[in-house]
Amino acid sequence: MKPLFRILSTIPLLFCFCSLASCDQPSKNAATGETSAATATASANHAGDFDWPRLLGKNFDGVAETSGIELDWTETPEVIWRLPVGDGYGLGCVVDGRYYHADAVRSDQPLGQRGFIERLRAFDLKDGRLIWSVDRPLEYRDMYGYETGPRGTPASDGKSILTFGCDGELCCRDITDGSLKWSVSTNQEYGVVQNFFGVGSSPLILDSMVIVPVGGSPAEDQQIAPGRLDRVIPNGSALVAFDLAGGDQVWKCGDDLASYSSPRPMKIGDKTVVLLFARNHLLAVDPEAGKVLWKQPHRADILESVNAMMPVVDGDRVFISECYQVGSRLMKVTPDGANTLWLDPPRNRRAQAMRCHWSTPVLVDGFLYGCSGRNNPDSDFRCVELATGKVRWSDDRGMRTSVTRAGEHLIVLDEYGRLEIVRPNPEKLEILAEYDFGDQLQTPCWAAPILVGDSMLIRGDGHVLCLAIATR
Repeated sequence: MKPLFRILSTIPLLFCFCSLASCDQPSKNAATGETSAATATASANHAGDFDWPRLLGKNFDGVAETSGIELDWTETPEVIWRLPVGDGYGLGCVVDGRYYHADAVRSDQPLGQRGFIERLRAFDLKDGRLIWSVDRPLEYRDMYGYETGPRGTPASDGKSILTFGCDGELCCRDITDGSLKWSVSTNQEYGVVQNFFGVGSSPLILDSMVIVPVGGSPAEDQQIAPGRLDRVIPNGSALVAFDLAGGDQVWKCGDDLASYSSPRPMKIGDKTVVLLFARNHLLAVDPEAGKVLWKQPHRADILESVNAMMPVVDGDRVFISECYQVGSRLMKVTPDGANTLWLDPPRNRRAQAMRCHWSTPVLVDGFLYGCSGRNNPDSDFRCVELATGKVRWSDDRGMRTSVTRAGEHLIVLDEYGRLEIVRPNPEKLEILAEYDFGDQLQTPCWAAPILVGDSMLIRGDGHVLCLAIATR
């Protein structure tokens, strides 16, 4: 075995920007035009052997498939292609060797009041070649000056691809060419009073439905100013299911407003339940009946606090966390309710086990590895014993990070573009390799890395990089 060491990667690449396709009209060019959005320097192996079809991967846990591949982190990952991207914070999804990326860009055409469009593009994962591009007008203004673009991740069942825009537009498209099958303007349909940063959730495809958090309010609340969520009341649309084939509503349920977390399924015995970490509660929903089974309150009592991480599931235990006041909670759940096993002391940040902001921790052998803290330098990467909430260790970098598991290693990306390869070890922080891609990504880097076979995707504010990881 080769010795382990730290490596800094500063690989310069040339790139050029994409042209735009007309609204909802797929554009294809096998050799020219938008293909230049990604400059390929090499080809990865196993690109079509594995998928990453939704936020946090196939199993909603941030764990990559690595069966049959032994990754070699002693060699610097090679940049295969580099993709300039527009507004937005999320990475995309990977299905059958294609990478699908949603972003927002200014249009040359006078679409909408501010001339923005939301764009979805499909690329060949091996070389970054553009396959198709579609777009739609986008009407959105962020209350705090953040970007006009998707916060969530597209989801796919292999036939359709779903996007959920920051303006609440839910679009279902044909995965082969991007043609629009149906769309729903959820903000308008359900009376959503704008959340602080718009819509930040990712769609859940479950059986024949697509399920999204909506969190609308009744008609009398529609004149309330955006962000005044303390004055609005819910109208039973915390979670809404639509028919995947045609877009009709199947059911809606839940008296709560939307958060930035995304719904996920879990098994409780032989029953499938959908969990939603909404604005005020963790909701457990029966997806067959469209009925809330139980809810557990969990949110700081200040107006501008948010819930954003996806619940972590371990058998019949569920972990949730927020970073403002309350911290973390571990529950043992049944179809009838949730029993709290441990709860962080409120308003005591120093004594809290983990304070998750937008990043979801990864669970390895009974230990959580992830970022705790709201902002820099009040943040660290740490290891927490799930069963007890005991902090085993934390780093002293004071940096916000996101994490993905790759076999026996963790891929930790900080918001300035530095990658660390960490061995999960509850006794100490064990860094095996380090690479710096900050100059090529632009900050911030807030999306967790995606690993598909030996290809890794990382995203900064200006670019997505596709990296080839050496194998043994």
